[in-house]
Formats: sequence, structure tokens, C-alpha cells
Amino acid sequence: MPLRTMTSVTLTDLSFAWPDGEIALAGITGSFGTGRTGLIGANGSGKSTLLRLIARELTPTSGSITTSGEVGYLPQSLTLRVESTVAELLGVADKLYAMRAIESGDVSDRQFDVLADDWDIESRSHAALEQVGLPADALERRLDRISGGEAMLVATAGLRLRRTPITLLDEPTNNLDRRARARLGSLLTSWPGALIVVSHDVALLDRMDDTAELYGHRLSVFGGGYSAWREHLDIEQSAAAQAARTAEQAVRVEKRQRIEAEAKLATRTRMGQKAYENKRAPKIIMNSRRSEAQVSAAKLRAGLDADVQTAQATLDAAEARLRDAKSIHVDLPDPSVSAGRRIAELRAANTTVILQGPERIALVGPNGIGKTTLLEDLVSQRMPGAGPVRTHLGTDRVGYLPQRLDGLDEQASMLENVERAAPGVPPGELRNRLARFLLRGDSVHRPVATLSGGERFRVSLARLLLADPPAQLLVLDEPTNNLDLDSIDQLVDALRSYRGALLVVSHDDAFLERLGLDAVWELDVDGNLTEADAT
Repeated sequence: MPLRTMTSVTLTDLSFAWPDGEIALAGITGSFGTGRTGLIGANGSGKSTLLRLIARELTPTSGSITTSGEVGYLPQSLTLRVESTVAELLGVADKLYAMRAIESGDVSDRQFDVLADDWDIESRSHAALEQVGLPADALERRLDRISGGEAMLVATAGLRLRRTPITLLDEPTNNLDRRARARLGSLLTSWPGALIVVSHDVALLDRMDDTAELYGHRLSVFGGGYSAWREHLDIEQSAAAQAARTAEQAVRVEKRQRIEAEAKLATRTRMGQKAYENKRAPKIIMNSRRSEAQVSAAKLRAGLDADVQTAQATLDAAEARLRDAKSIHVDLPDPSVSAGRRIAELRAANTTVILQGPERIALVGPNGIGKTTLLEDLVSQRMPGAGPVRTHLGTDRVGYLPQRLDGLDEQASMLENVERAAPGVPPGELRNRLARFLLRGDSVHRPVATLSGGERFRVSLARLLLADPPAQLLVLDEPTNNLDLDSIDQLVDALRSYRGALLVVSHDDAFLERLGLDAVWELDVDGNLTEADAT
């Protein structure tokens, strides 16, 4: 499939390093064309940093970025700004205020300049809200009154309204249920201009026209969606692995031939020396033969050494094409939860759900139904009646991973945030454990405010799973957000081996199916809980 030729973003020898010297991107050269491009790469490869550079939120350390027009940007940290209104998130608050001011008699130039003859802004805003499943009167709502998934849809619709030549979306499907993901998909189907989407959502990535990958400080672009790219990569890696095996065999053959040749040369040398000592020919002839033999042996050794070096170079080149998967590695301690202990209760109008012993339960339901509120009620132990489902905890050792990842100290470092959850663990040991989350070296001293969404998630996850003493109940709200596929595999393995209780909210059906759940409960709009199929 041919790549799109009209260039919208050009990167020339682009590099970026954080103030502490950690290199995020080095010498990136490439371009993004018109149409829809999925930007992929392992956690920490620099995807979010690259989007922030294109959006001019960060300044390159060296190199340049050229864009064909204005850039619209949807960051991962969107849902943290809970004090904003839906109208602000949609990007129409100023225009709506100006229009209403004009309608109230304020005819100053300032109001008309803001409105810019966009007299149908209110009706278009209502249509945009309807497209994402919200009523027209939602414009004045604060973001803490809508779900994270609804906020993401509103912000995406707002960028669509702006019609910027270039639009950047960072993990737009985070927190979205099936219906919301379908709505997002319809928004992206005929997106105007150039759209660059960072995501780990395979279904979304398969909607893209092109797939761009950041790997090893290189940007490569493939014409096609993620699945086609993955098939191409698998074929390429299979060929590279076969080439490496063939080259490795060639190296062994050349080294063996080198050893065998050396043995033959040693035998000839001994025979020549014995003939010389026995004076089987005149001395002048014997010396000439010895010199010729030495020259011949030197040439043979040089040729054999060159053959070994050539074979080794071929092996090195083949191995360089092979990839090393980098993912988090998590080993969870035993939290000592007895089988008969009541860990938590969820008392709905129609039933009571008891989480007993090391059981694992999933809570599902559409966006905005109140799943996150239920988890917050449980963890904070608010007074009965705070939500449609009353909650009770049977342990004070609870680890909570919030959907918005807003429980971190923004100004403190990664290490400081995790140390507060494990005050008795020596810093050196804690840093060793953090390395399993791909948080290594001096990067652990970076302030949380500078982190990408994936890094922020890993710090939150590390603080949760490295707590000392370990949590007896893990409460996870959308835990696969921002994780690459390899890291999701590692998280699944860790949670399956966890011997405490687990309560998880997720829209990722494939993830839930792999956890070995004891039960799945669905929350409806009336606050009822209904057991669903756990398989």
C-alpha cells in the first residue's frame, strides 16, 4: 500500500533531552503525511514527547520541526483538569460567552472579534455533544461531573470543530466503553487534514491509513493499519532470526576451519623443522623452503581471519535486526489474606456483593454509570448513602489505582512518590524494584509533572504494587490505560499470581478474560448490580 505523499509534519535530526540529561529522542528524521497515522512504540520510546514537541509544548534540544499549519493537540493528561467545563473542553466557551454578551447588548469590537461571525456556534456545539452522547445542557458541566471517557470524547469533538490542518491525539480511547469507542471511531473516519494518533488500542490503530513506529530512536512509516504492520514486522523478524541462525552457523564453520588450518600448519612446521635438523637437503634450499612456508602460512592465516571477520560482521548485522522486547516485570508479595475473610461489600438496591478472601471481581458498565464513584466510595469509606451502592471495607490495607492518575505529588520525583508508599524499604532496593517498571537511572529523580502518560501510569502502578506492607485488596480503575501490549502481558501475569483480593474496572474485555476472574458484576443506571458471565 503506497504511503501518502502530501507532507504535513517534517522532523529533521530532531533530538530532545530532559533537564537532567536523560535523552528522550535522538536524531529523529522523518515525516507525517495527510490522512490518519497511528504512532506506536513501546512505553518510554518517546511517543508522547514527540507529540508535545510537534504541538510546541516542548522545545527541541536540537534539530527542527516544520508543520503545514496550526496544530490541535489532545494530551493524555486531559482528565486531570477537573475544574474546567465541558464548553471549555469543547473549545467554545469564549465564543459562547461573546455571543451571549452581544445578545445582551454588548456591541464592543472585542466581543465580535472573539465570535468571528461564528453565529451558529451554539447549535454546532449541541450537535457535537449529541454526536458523543451528551445532552445539550451539558455545556456548563464541570469535568468532575462527567466520566473520563466522556471528557475524552468531548475534547476530540472540540478538535474536530476547530478543523486544524494537523491534529494530535494521545491515547484517545483510554476509559472508553464499547459504545464510546464506536463513537470515537465514527469521529475519526473522515477526519480532515492530518491526524496523528498515539494509541495501544489495536482496533483503533487498524482504522489508520498509515502506521508510524518509534523504535531505537528511529521513525519508520508503513502504509497500512496496525495489523498489517504487525504481520509485516513478524515476517521481517522471522527472516532476521533465520538470517542470524545461518550467520551464526557460518561463524562456527569459519572458526572451525581456522582451527583445522592452524593444526595443519603446525604439523607442516614440525615436519619442516625435522627435515632441517636431519639435513635432508642443502642448507640454502632448506632456508628457502622455510621462508616460502612462512609466507604461505601468513597468507593463509590472513585469509582465514578475514573469512571469520566477514562471517562475524554478517552475524552482527543479522542480530542488529532482531528486537529485544522491553516490558515491566512485577513480582507481588503475599499479602496474607485468609479464604474466609470478608474484604469488601458492595450493597446495591437489588443485591449485596461480597468480596471474600483472595477473590477477584470485575465491575463493568457503560461510561458515566458511576463505576469510578463506587470505587472512590469504597476506598475512602464515605458515609453510607454517598452513592447508589453502599460500600464497606474489611481491611485497611487497600491499594487504589485511580482512573485519572491524580493521586501523585506533581512536584515530587518518581522515587519520592514511591518512597511514601514504602517508607521502610531502603532507597537502593526501591530503585532496583523500580527498574522492573522500566524506571531506571537518574530518570527516577524527574518530577512527576514532566512525565508522559505511560510513565505516570508506571509510577502509580509501582507505588501501588511496591507498597510495604503489601495491599490485601487491589482496586484498579482502568489499569491497562497507557500500557503497551508487552507490559499488559506482564501485568496480567503479576495479577494472576497475586494472592490478595482484586476489584477491577475495565473496558478492555481481552484483559479481563485473562485475569481468571471469579465473578463479573454489571452496574446499571439505577444502581443495581447484576452478575454477568465471568468467562
